[in-house]
Amino acid sequence: MRRRVGRIAAVAVTAACLVSVAACGSDDSSDSSSGSAASATGVQATGDPVKVGLFNPSKGPATQPGVTTGANAAVDYINNQIGGIGGRPIELIDCGLDQTAPESTIACANQFVEAGVVAAIDAYNTESLAAMPILQSAGIPMVGQIPFNTATGAQAEGRVYFGPPPAAFLIGFMEQLKAAGKNSLTLANTDLPQAHQVADALLIPFGTQLGMDVKAVYYPPTGPNFTALATTLAEGNPAAAGLMTAPNDNTCTKLAQSLVSVKYQGTQFMAACTEFIDTMGSQVVGAQTYSPFWLPPSIDSAPEDAKANLQAAEDAIEAEGGTAGFYAYGAFTTLVDFATILTDAGVTDFTGANVLTALKAVNGYQSFLGPQLNCGKATSPNCTTDMLLFEVVGDKKTEPVTGGFITPNPQVLGMIPGAA
Repeated sequence: MRRRVGRIAAVAVTAACLVSVAACGSDDSSDSSSGSAASATGVQATGDPVKVGLFNPSKGPATQPGVTTGANAAVDYINNQIGGIGGRPIELIDCGLDQTAPESTIACANQFVEAGVVAAIDAYNTESLAAMPILQSAGIPMVGQIPFNTATGAQAEGRVYFGPPPAAFLIGFMEQLKAAGKNSLTLANTDLPQAHQVADALLIPFGTQLGMDVKAVYYPPTGPNFTALATTLAEGNPAAAGLMTAPNDNTCTKLAQSLVSVKYQGTQFMAACTEFIDTMGSQVVGAQTYSPFWLPPSIDSAPEDAKANLQAAEDAIEAEGGTAGFYAYGAFTTLVDFATILTDAGVTDFTGANVLTALKAVNGYQSFLGPQLNCGKATSPNCTTDMLLFEVVGDKKTEPVTGGFITPNPQVLGMIPGAA
């Protein structure tokens, strides 16, 4: 049996901050909870289920198949290992959507309202903003790991994201490149509106501020011609080149192989992918990736609690079968943290308002695979700005370049709506 250690500080705040919890409590004499949900390893949930929606980008040309694997593995883990949410099982209303069609997201939001969910999980949906008016009108909070839609992440009302904003990853990565004396960067992304917005409003301006030559290139949502994309990325021999984000691990693997074939000599940056590391081994030593949490190739570097949790997640995801990788682990840890936080807060009346209040009250909570979370900020839905930047250091092995989590420049983040 594996045990995670999590603590949530009980907080007393005003109603104006929307973070008071009527039913929270603690089993000890201090002001913090002992992470009771995670302590109930092997306990099965019973009773009426708690319905939670899942915005799942499983349709159309820009799918993220690992989400389904990770979400299903998390439901099994929550219901059969950690006692559900306050003893009750979680029931996932899985709605497949097409990220290239905002009306698909709207249809899912309406489905969740009809189903009576208490929260909706944003599983890396670039069109999540389309759902917000419907969810807010129904009092259903949006909960996720990273807001892939920067407009969704620009406001705190009615939403909570356990991971950093997209800006944190780019800023943290670029700061580390600059510190290493690398002054040029070319990144590719899917040719979708959000990708252009991130590049034009963040990537290129911040590169200019750092004195770096930064370029963005795009490929169609149906997928790139990898040799052509690798050739474009390698033009001018930038110090670093690769993917800003990746729809799936296969994209990273094929691009990494193509960059090797065109003899690119700089630092390969492969977003949050891990499969290319297993596939290519020593060929990609020196490549870098980002993540809001620990991933299997980095398990040797993780703290002991995170190491045990990562092994538990890996076992559950492997048992589920299907696609693994970053999106699977992201969906898994998001749902497990969601369930644990609500259990630790003592929520028994599961309404959207009570769920949002409990999530916003999180202070000093040690997340399942990531850093400590503080979720009550009035200007940001993000519970942290900390991120991990990994480097491939050996065959199928990564290590964080700074030894642990990076906190990107808070002054720079403060200039970006919802980032600080």
